[in-house]
Amino acid sequence: MTGGLRVTRESGVAHVTLTRPEVRNAFNAELIEALRKTFEELAALPADELRLVILAGEGSFFCAGADVDWMRAAIGLSFEENERDAAAMRSMFAGIDECPAPVVARVQGGALGGGMGLCAVSDIVVATDGATFGFTETKLGILPAVISTFVTPKIGETHARALFLSGERFSTQHARFIGIVHEIVEDEPALDSRISAVTHEFLAAGPTAVRAAKKLIRELRGLPATEAATVSVARIAAQRTSAEGQEGLAAFTEQRSPSWRPD
Repeated sequence: MTGGLRVTRESGVAHVTLTRPEVRNAFNAELIEALRKTFEELAALPADELRLVILAGEGSFFCAGADVDWMRAAIGLSFEENERDAAAMRSMFAGIDECPAPVVARVQGGALGGGMGLCAVSDIVVATDGATFGFTETKLGILPAVISTFVTPKIGETHARALFLSGERFSTQHARFIGIVHEIVEDEPALDSRISAVTHEFLAAGPTAVRAAKKLIRELRGLPATEAATVSVARIAAQRTSAEGQEGLAAFTEQRSPSWRPD
């Protein structure tokens, strides 16, 4: 455990847990760097060694954004120093966003500010009912600039305009309505149960197929229709003719489990 982060790996699943519950897992420079390095290392693992990443926060709150002491230390920094701080945070979010393996966020208590950025760069977000969410930066006289490039594609400009500007906090139900939360569960025991079920679903899928599907979504962003069609046709042909694709198709026709399934 280092920099306010605990990382464990077992059976192809990595658990990345923020361990600063005394400050509701808020960011400081050390935690940002630890997350960046961790996801850089995870990204280098092959598909058969890393099938899924569970991103969680220890204690009663997932992530409350920036640490007060870290923010206090930022008062008086020059423009250039602020740029370096912001660039370091953006690099951390980009590393999670670009992780080749799927990332599932386990959200209890809520997510504010930069914690919303963590939700935005996760592929699936499961949250407890009663959790609190918000892009609260404008309440501090600043703005959610670093996370905006990850959040806005996920929730759309209409919700960004309403919520970035006001800085108001909102419910889990509204977080689901705007698309930053995918599933709502009753409490933490139900949260753990659902995360376990989601893990089972990912482990039942082909490791390289999951990564290829995630990569395809990124590849298709902004492509013209004809180019997107060409890319999608090439990607399915490549996966079908891969060893994993051949095994999956053979298992289906032979009515057996494919080799990658843990059961």
